[in-house]
Amino acid sequence: MKRNKRGTFLPALLLGLAALSWQACSQEQSTGTGTLPYLGERQLVQREVDGQQVTDTVYHRIPDFAFIDQDSQVVTSLTVQDKVYVTDFFFTTCPTICPKMKSQMIRIYEAFADDPRVMLLSHTIDPKHDTVAVLRDYADRLQVDSNKWRFVTGEKDSIYSIAMQYMVSAMEDEEEPGGFVHSGAFVLVDQNRHVRGIYDGTDPAQVDRLIRDIPALLPKKKKKDADKN
Repeated sequence: MKRNKRGTFLPALLLGLAALSWQACSQEQSTGTGTLPYLGERQLVQREVDGQQVTDTVYHRIPDFAFIDQDSQVVTSLTVQDKVYVTDFFFTTCPTICPKMKSQMIRIYEAFADDPRVMLLSHTIDPKHDTVAVLRDYADRLQVDSNKWRFVTGEKDSIYSIAMQYMVSAMEDEEEPGGFVHSGAFVLVDQNRHVRGIYDGTDPAQVDRLIRDIPALLPKKKKKDADKN
């Protein structure tokens, strides 16, 4: 289906502006297996240590949240505590990019199916239609583990607000197919809820890179544990 000019331009503009911000505000950190930037705004905070002024960098952090998943379970920031997770925004009746995104998200799910340190978190942007029951059916059709991949709903304003914190677009738009417009991005978040990467979820090559980047955020397994695998 051909997208109208306004619908095509707006997400691209938002993503492009965000990309400039990420480049300006990123800071690389060694993770032991590689480096990934911190994305988003950062602040320099002064504090005193042993009589000396020390400057700390405070990076953008996803705020506390609370949503309901396909099993009627509350999903909060504690749910992802100490986990690396990949998040996106979709709606079940999406006629455009969502099917492509889900096929790519399944690749991530399969790549880390046996690693409890990695989770997936998908937010519906159409909570009026995408009830818990609808999300349950959607997850069942994908044949995925609920503990691994959470499909969440909640108050519309809360969903759209958290999308901004992930630096992606999600909004209603009557001129768009399906009545909504959203980014096709997959957002990589570390154990401290810092955004460490944003990838085009419709592009297999970028998803390949995401799959390669995730281990950079994971602590190295002890030799005994590695031998078991």
